[in-house]
Amino acid sequence: LRPFLNCVWKQTYHTLTLYIIDNNSKDNTLSILKENNDPRLVIIANNVNFGVAKANNQGINKALEDGFQHILLVNNDVEFEFTLIEKLIRFQQKNDCSLVTPKMMYFDNPDKIWYAGGWFIRNNGYLPKHRGINELDDGKYDQSVEVEYAPTCCLLVRSEVFHDIGLMDEKYFVYFDDTDFLYRVWKDGRHKIFYYPHVIFYHKVGSLTAVSYTHLTLPTKA
Repeated sequence: LRPFLNCVWKQTYHTLTLYIIDNNSKDNTLSILKENNDPRLVIIANNVNFGVAKANNQGINKALEDGFQHILLVNNDVEFEFTLIEKLIRFQQKNDCSLVTPKMMYFDNPDKIWYAGGWFIRNNGYLPKHRGINELDDGKYDQSVEVEYAPTCCLLVRSEVFHDIGLMDEKYFVYFDDTDFLYRVWKDGRHKIFYYPHVIFYHKVGSLTAVSYTHLTLPTKA
């Protein structure tokens, strides 16, 4: 959690609100958060573990109520460069797309790709597949392309997407909530999602145990 917070507070795009949804954690998560006195931090502490989909919805709903136009869904088991948000926002504005997702590398093996774009596989029940997973990053996935799927451990979304598509389906306690949401976006057809590779982003795959989920909400203009 501390490295994640460090990445957030040092962002060059600093006019943001960080909503942290704590799903009744039993460790020192809340005490770590209390070490932060940044006024941009908002904590929603649940007294039970509602699961990832509902936790996402809590953050999304609060961001929408507060009038934000951009919502970055992001796990706290990640670390990223200090210009991540600025780059994603600029790309979204330049390409007029509703959703943007970055290239994601393994934290424990930073030369290997975890996600470099994703599509739904028609002959496999429309389950998604990560392009480039476990491959060495040799630059062949360094072109921005339109994709169909992205994991919500880092996904920038315009607020109108949630108005048009709806929120996460809360029957998914953990896993497949992002598959369901992005499938609905793809099937609806009104919103485009693009993969943007020119960032530094590391995912600690498998380290998060469905306890704490985080959301960044961004104003319309940088």
